Amino acid sequence: MVTIADVARHAGVSISTVSYVLSGKRSISADTERKVRDSIHDLGYQPNAGARALASSKSNVLALVVPLRSDMNLPVLMQFATGVVTAARAHEHDVLLLTQDEGVAGLRRVAGTALTDAIIVMDVEQRDPRIDVLRRLHQPSVLIGVPEEPSGLACVDLDFAAAGGECVDHLCDLGHRSLGFIGAPTPVYERGTSFARRTLAGFQSAAERRGVAAASVACDPSYAGVRDALAELRAKTPDLTGVIVHNEDALAPLLDIVQAEGSAIPDDLSIVAICPDQHAQNLPVPVSAVTIPTEEIARNAVEMVMHALDSGMDAEVRLLSPELHIRASSGPAPVSAPREANAASPDTDQARP
Repeated sequence: MVTIADVARHAGVSISTVSYVLSGKRSISADTERKVRDSIHDLGYQPNAGARALASSKSNVLALVVPLRSDMNLPVLMQFATGVVTAARAHEHDVLLLTQDEGVAGLRRVAGTALTDAIIVMDVEQRDPRIDVLRRLHQPSVLIGVPEEPSGLACVDLDFAAAGGECVDHLCDLGHRSLGFIGAPTPVYERGTSFARRTLAGFQSAAERRGVAAASVACDPSYAGVRDALAELRAKTPDLTGVIVHNEDALAPLLDIVQAEGSAIPDDLSIVAICPDQHAQNLPVPVSAVTIPTEEIARNAVEMVMHALDSGMDAEVRLLSPELHIRASSGPAPVSAPREANAASPDTDQARP
């Protein structure tokens, strides 16, 4: 095992010089620092994390609070987690995973020790009980998501409201006048999950702005659940020609159900999704989608928390603009579809809360 003494001998300097290079506590000439770092690289030296933490009063570890729920899409969550880990390593930090079910107690437990330098929190609810605790912690924190009252907090996310509106505008520009929204499972809305409710609000607002008939349903992503959701949308909007899906697991069953009934995509029904781009591309019918930029969101979260550690926390809400990628699943409205909106106000239903 390579030691700090080995590095010192290899570089031709004292052990204390190597220590100063590693800690940054004393100014070292550029030439000497280069020799030390070259030796560290050549020998494959790994500083002891515990000793480094004691010397710097930092752990070089970030806590990441992840939700592990049956109604959440695990591959998407892991994309976020992987993005945070990758970005953290670029800043020479490791990541400690906490689960959502630890709640406020988990935050206090971690904050009360020297385990981590900062906290990144996922699965943010509109009225999240953790918010007050995060505001009082000495450690900086960044939310992946936006609560109802974000004042004093650092938040980053996709602009989900704009994403819902982007999907509506795309279908309306293609001539669709009767739209449906297949959302997350009911418990996601019942918890007040921020991204789900913001997307639904964006869909509803855009449908009203464009003057089209619109309905929304919460959806269990099983085959039967998706079949029932599609039937409910058709009952609410009989002239349905376009469906927006914000439920990754519902996409594959939806494509199967539509094609099994003899309908063609997009000739009879256009489908647009909000999901990771790789998922949309790899379905039997490549789906037009606003991508969820998991890596970019994760990178922003880590950069914000590292800035907080270096310079102090900036309270800001950073929303990434949606990008729609058009593929084979969306096309012009069927010629037989009604081209005028009803004189009555649009039937825009809430997803089941």
